[in-house]
Amino acid sequence: MEFTKKFLRAKNPCADGFRWFSRNVQDGSGYQEALDTLVNAGRVGDACWLLSQFGPTNAVLEVDALEADAIVFAGTVVVRGGIDVTSVIQAGRSIRAGGGVRAGESIVAGEDIRAAGGIVSQGLLQAGGDVRADWGVQVEGDIVCAGDLRAAWDVVCHGKLQLQGGAFVGQDLIAHGPLECGKGLRVGGHLTGEAGLRAGQGIVVGGAITGGAHLEAGWGIKAGECIHAQGAIKAGESLCAGGTICAGPGYGVFAGLHVQQETWEASAQVWSPERPEGLRSGVWLGPSAV
Repeated sequence: MEFTKKFLRAKNPCADGFRWFSRNVQDGSGYQEALDTLVNAGRVGDACWLLSQFGPTNAVLEVDALEADAIVFAGTVVVRGGIDVTSVIQAGRSIRAGGGVRAGESIVAGEDIRAAGGIVSQGLLQAGGDVRADWGVQVEGDIVCAGDLRAAWDVVCHGKLQLQGGAFVGQDLIAHGPLECGKGLRVGGHLTGEAGLRAGQGIVVGGAITGGAHLEAGWGIKAGECIHAQGAIKAGESLCAGGTICAGPGYGVFAGLHVQQETWEASAQVWSPERPEGLRSGVWLGPSAV
């Protein structure tokens, strides 16, 4: 793909960006060459805008290690070691690292992000596919993922955590903003949320579930320890906790919301050492045998 002023003008760029581009990028320059020119001039935001307008390529950038102020690449970035960028790394397709991935502002990929180490972003973490880390994931901003989120260690998100797929976390999952998961949510340690927690399918947690607002799952909810929320607790099917199940003051506990009342004995069971206060639906059966 070759760029000309006429070609760029058709995308309605901002006046300042178009003037700079006209003066500094020659007509007929290649797509990646134009991106590199913008990044090298410190116009990383313009490079990201250009990539969003013209989309990905099948090019592959393959290196042993990657350290830079910023990287905007239209294809796939493959690094045999780690990635460390001061501000932004954005790829039109995938980002793959044999070590960790660290960015001072954001990590964005049109497809998957995979790291053999940890993933750390001081801002946004966004993927058009899956995010997978063999260690942990720590993000100061939002996590937005069109696929699954998988991490062997902890996941800590200080913004919203929005997944179209499921989450599979080996240790603790801590969400300071709203957590919305399109499929299932499985956590080996504790699940802690300061805002609402919602999964389209089931929630299975090895430790405790504590939430600062409502807790909701389209299927069942199971925790090895307690289930506590400051709002309502809503399960489409059964609820099971090794400790107490407790909703916030004035809120109820609901099981079997997505099944007929006639099937509650089998599909809306509530297992906990004590009958939850405010249990509005489902059948409490006492402490879980598991």
